[in-house]
Amino acid sequence: MVMIRAIVRPEKADAVMAALMAEGFPSVTRMNVAGRGKQRGIKIGDVSYDEIPKELLIMVVKKDDKDLVIKKIMEVARTGKGSFGDGKIFVSSVEEVYTVSSGVREPAEGKEGTA
Repeated sequence: MVMIRAIVRPEKADAVMAALMAEGFPSVTRMNVAGRGKQRGIKIGDVSYDEIPKELLIMVVKKDDKDLVIKKIMEVARTGKGSFGDGKIFVSSVEEVYTVSSGVREPAEGKEGTA
């Protein structure tokens, strides 16, 4: 399994979540975050904003589904303006998953067991 963390523009977050749901990936954690990347913030008049509002979407999917999920996020989150600020996607390995309510442990291989 892999964890996908996607930082996207706030105005794109709902569309990304709807696209993931349509592809069969309803489980997403969503958080409001602020930061900056290559665009280094923005300046409006005399006021500079070092941190830009973004949305962080976190999901865990099977390795076989990783490419589909990333492709869908990129298709929907990209503005097409060719400028910085559309976001980033980070992928990392997940060794185990635990369901708190049932105590079920699911290792990365997908075999279920109890904790």
